[in-house]
Amino acid sequence: MNGNRTAGPNLPLTDELAGVFARMSGLLLSEETVETSLSLLSSLAHETVPASCGAGISVVEGPHRVSSGSTDDRVRQADALQYDLDEGPCLAAAAGREVVRVDDLRHERRWPRWADAAGSLGLRAALSAPLVAGNAGLGAIKVYADRPGVFDRRSEQLLTLFSAQAAFLVANVQSYDRARRLSEGMRQAVRDRDLVGMAKGVLMGRHSMDEDAALRMLVSRSRDQGVVLADAARAVVDSAARRRRL
Repeated sequence: MNGNRTAGPNLPLTDELAGVFARMSGLLLSEETVETSLSLLSSLAHETVPASCGAGISVVEGPHRVSSGSTDDRVRQADALQYDLDEGPCLAAAAGREVVRVDDLRHERRWPRWADAAGSLGLRAALSAPLVAGNAGLGAIKVYADRPGVFDRRSEQLLTLFSAQAAFLVANVQSYDRARRLSEGMRQAVRDRDLVGMAKGVLMGRHSMDEDAALRMLVSRSRDQGVVLADAARAVVDSAARRRRL
């Protein structure tokens, strides 16, 4: 789709978005990073809503608000202004779980500080839709325009349908990322455990002590050196390796 074209008036919205949803679903089959996936989603939102000049996603987790996948710097700056000023259409969409439209930033009275600041970026209109998966509010997806009055009821319908699909993709990508990071953490925990085991073995042989005494010595070295146990263990193992090479 081309973001500058006008949607056909007789084309059902479900047909209009069928190809977009297919491309979105394809993301679930890939191992993209969260940022890459959200960037692709933002680009698709930009293509989907006619007359938009940029798009982005705000991920909201409690007090934390993070912009991801923004299509350009203006979107990032406009979002950052919302977070700094604690006001704006994207935050309102996420909090109220409803579509929020700004027809002309120059005449916007709900968020005057944000509208004035975002207007200085050359933006004139905004449209935001919440990202809700099940009962979980994930944030919001938004598009901006550099001309006033370009978003209408059809634009709202398009972005609403888009956000409904996008929310589940965002939830899945986040779950995949958390699982990946957890898996990496578990692998590191196993590596650290093995390293401590090797270090204990070195100390037991070097000082003719039992396993408990070797562990106490390792813990003492960790404390004295101000490093974590795994780093103290690595130093012991590395020293043993150097001795063998001599």
